[in-house]
Amino acid sequence: MIIVQINATCGVGSTGKICVEVSKLLSQKGIENYIFYCGRKSDYPLGLRYADASQIKREALRSHINGRYGFNSQGITRQLLRQLDRLRPDIVHLHNLHGHNCDLEMLFQYLKEKHIRTFWTFHDCWAFTAYCPHFVMTQCGKWREGCHDCPRYHEFSFFFDRSKELYQKKKDLISGMDLTIITPSQWLADLVKQSFLHGYPVEVIHNGIDLTVFKPTASDFREKYHIPMGKNILLGVAFDWSGRKGLDVFVKLAARLDPDKYQIVLTGTNDRVDRLLPPQIISIHRTSSRRELAEIYTAADLFVNPTREEVFGLVNVEALACGTPGVAFDTGGSPECYDETCGSVVPCDDVDVMGQEIVRICEKKPFNRKACIERAMMFDSMDRYQKYLELYI
Repeated sequence: MIIVQINATCGVGSTGKICVEVSKLLSQKGIENYIFYCGRKSDYPLGLRYADASQIKREALRSHINGRYGFNSQGITRQLLRQLDRLRPDIVHLHNLHGHNCDLEMLFQYLKEKHIRTFWTFHDCWAFTAYCPHFVMTQCGKWREGCHDCPRYHEFSFFFDRSKELYQKKKDLISGMDLTIITPSQWLADLVKQSFLHGYPVEVIHNGIDLTVFKPTASDFREKYHIPMGKNILLGVAFDWSGRKGLDVFVKLAARLDPDKYQIVLTGTNDRVDRLLPPQIISIHRTSSRRELAEIYTAADLFVNPTREEVFGLVNVEALACGTPGVAFDTGGSPECYDETCGSVVPCDDVDVMGQEIVRICEKKPFNRKACIERAMMFDSMDRYQKYLELYI
């Protein structure tokens, strides 16, 4: 058996890391497998790059000019199909296909003509919309019946709104495929069942974390940042801080919470984000390693995640694995990370309630580190990605 995964990246970003974890597990089982990817070169030995970063940039520009997001990159796709022809895989596992890394029409027609079993992990909602990976903040439900007059098309196309055309092309192309859909949350699975993909089997496999890395890890974090014992550290972690991730919520919380009792720390920031933050928030641009991130998770008293659009929320689980409880907005897959022993969810965008819950948790301490760690064990990456193998076989 030969299995090929196709993704925008290999070993980089959340989807690229998932691909590598699945590949390693397949190799341990003696199954021949490869990761086809574009963009930044990876040193992973089973990663096969079929296009470089300059090609991707050209295709991204073309897509923005003609508005056919997902239906450009014919030259790149021909390179991809030649690689597939050479290997003749039994299974193709698709991941992120909206990185200007393929033409959906060419790829899907090939998979149907060759009768290749296909799995597709949805890391967002793009597969069943015309343009949008996420639509919660826009409060758009057109995808249920058919996208048209897209309120966000200008984010993906300089000139043309082709949402009606692209939605129909996706719907027609996927019809008749030997396809199993995988989602990292029940929330996303429920959306898929409301879309034009409702007739296809959907399997929920939560994303996993490496519990040998994310575990209670002692450090001198408090001393380094001069945070006294007894002052509660409220941690936020993101890699693309924006309104979608709730940056504005932390600004509001900083103004409402007692500065003598609470210290907000944000990681994954940059100079642009720093200009938006009040001086009392500690900003950490980039951690040097996953171990350092585990140290920060461990030092925190509470993980705070006010994300407004989240398919799952792996950072919630990383914090739990380090023994730190969390509070999050009730949106996307975040609520699936917690139970009554380790965290709390509050109504989305209700900053007042989130602030009250932060105070309650920090003062009453209803959660203990042992329960948090036990909850995180449900998301062991080796266990989660073993589920992929069970589907393949």
